[in-house]
Amino acid sequence: MFSVVVPGRPCITDIIAVDSQPNGQATKFAFTIPLTTPFSEIVVFFLPGTTLPPTTGAAIYAQLPDPTTGQPSDFRFIGALANDNPSGIFKVRPATSTQRRSEAEEEDDMLDEGAGAATGVLTLGISIEEAQNIAPQLAALEAAKPSNQMSMALVPQNAAQRQVSTKVLAQRIIGNAFNFLASFASSDKGQDVVPLKSFHDWWAKFERRIEVDPTFLEREDPNAT
Repeated sequence: MFSVVVPGRPCITDIIAVDSQPNGQATKFAFTIPLTTPFSEIVVFFLPGTTLPPTTGAAIYAQLPDPTTGQPSDFRFIGALANDNPSGIFKVRPATSTQRRSEAEEEDDMLDEGAGAATGVLTLGISIEEAQNIAPQLAALEAAKPSNQMSMALVPQNAAQRQVSTKVLAQRIIGNAFNFLASFASSDKGQDVVPLKSFHDWWAKFERRIEVDPTFLEREDPNAT
């Protein structure tokens, strides 16, 4: 029903059914992913032909080794999929409020956010649950994002971080997109053409950087690290 992609690795399909229902349809599944190389995000998606029962969704949980003891930690809810949202990118490592990553680090999907090299395995759990039970967990996950941004916003800003106008912010967003997409342009009958996938790649990268550094566009030099 599901597959997983870890950046830089082959697609993973060796899913394990954790429970067994009387009708033969399992509702809980797990992937065991070795942490031989560090990573912070994974892609989870439905395989072709997969359709969940009505009013249900696929809740996704991650279990990482405890950095101190090496023993498995508690499962942590990281997101969900549904029939109308059959794929997604999920963070498998919790963000830290004291750690700020540079743009170069953020672009590296294989970044190890821990103190040292990762060992052991990541257990990814997928549970078919009622949508009404998943919704509060999604709300709590989303609510945690603004709180992280607010904590960063409370840090005193210097002159280079002062608030700028909406017009300037718009110009910087457009400039950021142009600089990224220009390298993918090719000529077609005298016109510059950019693949649509390149725009999606820019948007994903832009969203990740906003999450890590919400104020980077407000600085005088938005490309400064």
